[in-house]
This record gives sequence, C-alpha cells and structure tokens, in this order.
Amino acid sequence: MSVLLPVEEALAQVLASARPVQDTVKLPLLDAPGHVLAQDVVSPIDVPGDDNSAMDGYALRASEAGQTLPVSQRIPAGVVGSALAPGTAARIFTGAPLPPGADAVVMQENCTERDGMVSVAGSVSVGQNIRPRGQDIAGGATVLQRGRILRPQDIGLLASIGHGTVSVYRPLRVAVLSTGDELVEPGSGELHSGQLYNSNRYTLASLLRGLNLEFIDGGIVADDADITARALRDAASRADCVITSGGVSVGDEDHVKNQVERLGRLDLWKLAIKPGKPLAFGHIGDTPFIGLPGNPTSVFVTFCLIARPFLLKLQGLDEPESPRLQARAAFNVDKPGSRQDYMRVTLVNTSGGLQATGFSNQSSGVLSSVSYSNAFAVIPPGTTVSEGDLVEVIPLDSLAR
Repeated sequence: MSVLLPVEEALAQVLASARPVQDTVKLPLLDAPGHVLAQDVVSPIDVPGDDNSAMDGYALRASEAGQTLPVSQRIPAGVVGSALAPGTAARIFTGAPLPPGADAVVMQENCTERDGMVSVAGSVSVGQNIRPRGQDIAGGATVLQRGRILRPQDIGLLASIGHGTVSVYRPLRVAVLSTGDELVEPGSGELHSGQLYNSNRYTLASLLRGLNLEFIDGGIVADDADITARALRDAASRADCVITSGGVSVGDEDHVKNQVERLGRLDLWKLAIKPGKPLAFGHIGDTPFIGLPGNPTSVFVTFCLIARPFLLKLQGLDEPESPRLQARAAFNVDKPGSRQDYMRVTLVNTSGGLQATGFSNQSSGVLSSVSYSNAFAVIPPGTTVSEGDLVEVIPLDSLAR
C-alpha cells in the first residue's frame, strides 16, 4: 500500500517545481484588474503636487489669525493663486494649491466674512488643514511591487501618478480536460441511466477565469487509452498547464495517470487529503500537469488547495497564501481520520465569536456542500473535535472568486 503524502508536503513539492511565466504584456489600466504586476512601479511625481487645502475656508498666516483681514483673492481647485500679501487672507477651496506666504487654512465654519473682511474664531496653528506636497506619494517612491495581483484600488493609485498602461505577466493558458464516458454536456439533452452532467468543466472554467487565467476547453475525453494520450498531447502543446478531472484513480478505465507517465512523468500521486485522495501532479513533456479526482467536491477542494497556489505562482504571484482563521466548532468529529479533512462549513459571527457549522452531507460527490458553505474547516489527521472546540477555517472567498 502506497504512503499518502501529507497536504503541506505535497504543496511544497508542487510549488517548488513552478517556473513562472516570463512573458509580459502592457494593458490599459481599465483592463488590468486581477492581473499580476510584472515590474515595480516608481512614481514620477509627488502626489499631491502642491501643498493644498484640505477644507473649504480661508488661507492665512497663523500669526495673523486674531485680526480681521481683507480677503485679497479667491482660489478654487485647479487654480494657482498669487503670493499672499501680509495682513490678508485668501478664500480657498478643497484641493486648491496653498498660495505662497500662507501657512494655515481655517475651515469656513469657523470664519465670518462681511464686506470683504474675514475674522476667525479660535486659535490657529501652522499647518492646520493643509495637505503637504507628496503627503500621499513621494516622487521616486516605489508604489507597487512586482508580483502583486492588481486590485481596483491599485488601478486608481496607478492613475493618480499618471500611468495609462501597466506591464503585467501574460495570462497563463490552462487546458482543462474532463474524462469519462458517463459525462454529458449540460443543455445537450436529457440524461440516460448512468450518465452525469459535466459539472467539473464549469467549476474549473469559472475558477480559472476568476483568477484571470485563459481557459482552454479540452472537452470530454472518452475512457480510452489512445484517445486519452492524444488529448493530453494536444492540450500540452497549447497550454502552460494541463488540468484533468477524473481518470487518476486505480480503476481499469482510469487512463490519465498511465498516459501521463508514458508521455512524461508523474511526480506525486495520492495525498492524505479528504476529499480528493487520488490527486496527481507531473509533466506532459515540459508542460505541468495536475490530475484532479473526478468527484465534483474533490475537484473544488483540490483545485483550491493545490492547483490554485501552483497556478498563481506560475502566473508570477509571489505570495499565494490564503488567510486562516479560528472558529468554534458547532459540530463533532468523533472518529479520528487518517487524512487531513477539509470539511465544508458555514461561518457565522456570534456573540461568542466566529462559529463554524458543518454541512449535513460531507460526501465528495455532494457539490451542494461547497455551494452552500462559505469555508473549509481543517481537521488534521488523528484528530477528534467536540462542539465548542477551536478549529482552523479557511474562508472560501479567499480561494474562489
């Protein structure tokens, strides 16, 4: 009997073999969210570019605040005022550059203007309500580092320093093959006895597109050795990585594992994970290969935990880690298992903290368990859990977008 590889050891081995894509493309900012930054971004400018007002009010010298001052000019945003003459104030608006000579801004609610003269209530300090030049970003500073997934706020930051395009790694091309004579494409007609709609194709395509990767559809592959070999070769020639669902277990009709070994090599097979034990990783020629199990929940779990971090590293992402939280179990695990179990649970905030309730059916064939849950509860091998125990949980929103 082969020894099952622990999940952490398998993931470390898989990640160590990743060779990130080196090709880059320039994208308009509006097309760049979700892509991985290919080089550091250095700001060519200070943001803001001038000392400016943080309020609608009056710009003046703080030392003159106790006087009634004539209003010498009006400075709206986008207009550069003239130097402030001693003994005067300037009407100023939020975002407008501070006129030379002024060292404070008093908000209009604390001022009274009558007949072109303004008086200030209360004391005024130097620098009050002023946003100094470069407060947000200093010219020459690195604002974003290579290997970062660009988020909407990052796109806004790039726009604020004048970038209209950004250099990102070319999106990874991932070929997906669904194996099994029993599979039928949804929408193609009613099922006959023994048939199943091919849900795995749609789950994997959606997961890949959620990572901004290019999905290459390898279709349904029949349970035949020669057909499987041709499909794997074709997929490997068109993609940066090949992912299959099904065909990697020990059945007579499981041809994927044997054909990968014939066309390349298998680096690992069978993990100490539940669900998803018959996971395979290797290469078809030089193209990385990930063989996921056939059961739909196993596909989702193993993609999220093994395939996803590997693909993100191939895409050039530096840190594909997912957050781990602690929650109180609202379930029991009476019998310790030999594999690390990723139970599908629902997290709820309660007065006593985060609580995890297990889905009623944890079978690997029950896809509703991942659709109706929002986290995995990690139950290590040899562990029992009593209601109220703290367990480690991984929110699904951090794994599947």
